[in-house]
Amino acid sequence: MLNDTMTMDLFAQTLSVSELNQAADALLDNEFSDVWISGEISNLTRAASGHYYFALKDDHAQVRCALFKFTAARLAVPLKEGDAVEVRGKIGIYGARGEFQITINEVRSLGLGQLFERYERLKARLQAEGLFDESRKQTLPEHPKAIGIVTSLAAAALRDVVSTLKRRAPQIPIIVYPTPVQGAGSEQHIAQAIMRAHQRREVDVLIVCRGGGSLEDLWAFNEEATVCAIAACTLPVVSGVGHETDFTLADFVADVRAPTPTAAAELVSPNRAEQLRHVQQLWSRAQQNMTQRYRYAAQKVDFLAQNLKHPQQKLAEQAKQLDFLAQKLHTSSLHLLAKQQYRVAQQVQILQHRRPNIQNKKQQLDWMQAALQRAMFGLIESRRQQIDKQNQILNAMSPLNILQRGYAIVQTGRGQVVRDANDLRLGQKLAIRLADGAVDVQVAKQQNQADLFD
Repeated sequence: MLNDTMTMDLFAQTLSVSELNQAADALLDNEFSDVWISGEISNLTRAASGHYYFALKDDHAQVRCALFKFTAARLAVPLKEGDAVEVRGKIGIYGARGEFQITINEVRSLGLGQLFERYERLKARLQAEGLFDESRKQTLPEHPKAIGIVTSLAAAALRDVVSTLKRRAPQIPIIVYPTPVQGAGSEQHIAQAIMRAHQRREVDVLIVCRGGGSLEDLWAFNEEATVCAIAACTLPVVSGVGHETDFTLADFVADVRAPTPTAAAELVSPNRAEQLRHVQQLWSRAQQNMTQRYRYAAQKVDFLAQNLKHPQQKLAEQAKQLDFLAQKLHTSSLHLLAKQQYRVAQQVQILQHRRPNIQNKKQQLDWMQAALQRAMFGLIESRRQQIDKQNQILNAMSPLNILQRGYAIVQTGRGQVVRDANDLRLGQKLAIRLADGAVDVQVAKQQNQADLFD
């Protein structure tokens, strides 16, 4: 019905009031769906539903406005009677009463439009000059020796920042560079405070901050003087201006942007409690590592000490191996002898069968058999003598035999063998290994080799 009404010649038929209001609303919505209008707030009322209704007027006319609850909740500054404002919204007809009305989507103070234009122009120019490039931004120090703050002494932001720094890192000195942060000429004072910190080099990082406010309140941080001072500062700069939703040009040029002054303080200050926990974790890991290394070393010492205390076991194993080899040699010799005897017996049988000079051959065979037996027994005796000689050498090299001759082995408390008297110190405890046991002693006097025979 509405589309038919819009396309017909409105003067060709009679319309109802509802049809007229619908047609007018459609025409206005098509032509004025998103416009800015300036004026003064008049007859401001707030309904129980949370919606605002008022008239926007100038010297010659007025228009009804509706600001719904969900839009009003986004306003930075609440509406007041008599405020000069600029509103953005769509124009339509309130059908129930046939009244001309603006449904508002955005509200700002009168003159903010020019400020936004200045903001965008300056932002574009400074960005083209490279002041916002990530390549020029500095890294914040992990452990600053001193922290600087550029803000007003009367600002609540200063109290928040100092409180946060004292809580997180009370050991770090704080230096405040006071400056007005609002009002005419405040941007020059802010720039001078930043450059003062830059020239003095008293701090390792600088916080430039103030609390929240309107666009006009924060405007000093959008001025070129402030932005250029931050860009020229060789100290790492953290901006903490306004609330999380506020963005100034100082945020773009700063090395790090914090959503609030308190967040800026947290960014530049190491958390002492977290550092202590980290140190405790490192200490715990170091203790575990040392305990493992100690246990490994103790096991190794026990193994070496066990080998030193029982050298006879190795000698017994070697003697057992020698007996095995001797038995094997004896068995091999007997086997070889039996084999030779068998071959001789075969030859005897062959000779007896052929009956040549049997007696002479038998005597030769007997002589050869006797010679072979003598050679085999001689070889066995020679091998046994070699085995006995090796056994004597092993016994002579045994530490226990050395101890039996009156010698002793001196060891430190860690099991190390002492070879040089100069390696000892007075009072050091030692263990002396003797042939029939061991004793613990303590160094009472030291003498050189030459002094022993004086």
